[in-house]
Amino acid sequence: MAIALAALLGGALLLGIALSGGFTPGARTAAAAAPPQAPQVVVVTPAPSPAATAQVTKDTEKPKSNDGALSPRQQQVQQRRFTTNDQTHVPADWVSGFYPIYAQAQRTYGVNWLLIASVHKQETAFSTHPTTYHGLNFANCCAGPMQFNVTNGVRGGIGSTWARYRNASAAAKRPASYPHRTSRHPSVYDDYDAIMAGAALLRDNGAGANLDASAWRAAYDYYGHDATGVDYADEVVARAIGWGQKDFCINCGTDASMMSAVDAAWGAPVRTELDAAAAAAEKAARRHHDAQAVAASTK
Repeated sequence: MAIALAALLGGALLLGIALSGGFTPGARTAAAAAPPQAPQVVVVTPAPSPAATAQVTKDTEKPKSNDGALSPRQQQVQQRRFTTNDQTHVPADWVSGFYPIYAQAQRTYGVNWLLIASVHKQETAFSTHPTTYHGLNFANCCAGPMQFNVTNGVRGGIGSTWARYRNASAAAKRPASYPHRTSRHPSVYDDYDAIMAGAALLRDNGAGANLDASAWRAAYDYYGHDATGVDYADEVVARAIGWGQKDFCINCGTDASMMSAVDAAWGAPVRTELDAAAAAAEKAARRHHDAQAVAASTK
């Protein structure tokens, strides 16, 4: 009788926990898994300075963009996609499956894993976007967890961005398990292959352990050199800095004040350069048009 009563009470306790939301599938995995350790670096709120401006505005012609030129309408679609990815709720036990990949990418390529994870969230909400594992994005250029461009070509005939970085995963041992492992490697749809390639691209764009102007520039180069790229880099780096200063918060929105600080320090100078270049191009086009009109009138 005592045994039966104990079993009854135990069952009631478990039922109460389940009904209260205290026990859910995957909860044990989420509790056991912990994010990788970030490098021991100082992460501070940025402030505008001439040195930072000079650092992020140099060498804008390096052919390392991971995105093609988008129309104004496509840029608007991108902005909405980034907002959606930032606001999408992602289960902690799903994201914990990426921790071994982030750690391996950080060790192999020396890029702060918080920056890598922030790009991952920006691009596909930690591989939860509906098109992550098949097809191309809305612009028919990019694919996979880190949205690598598989269609663009660069100077010298090197090929697409993915073609240049697809073998980055071979530099380290593949984890035994992770969320989406394809049957063939390398694959732009394989989480390990894609994240390692993303880390290698960020490294080549200047990213390292610090979440600073170099990290901002790397994120800007990762996306592409336009106004949307500035906003992209602002959000990616602001999110990573916020994680570094507090905790890795999977479903927290990017802090608006931090984004403003990042933009003032690193985004605004580049946006000013872009606006100046656009104005100069428009002025040159008008001069060319006027010259053609004068030449036509004299015939």
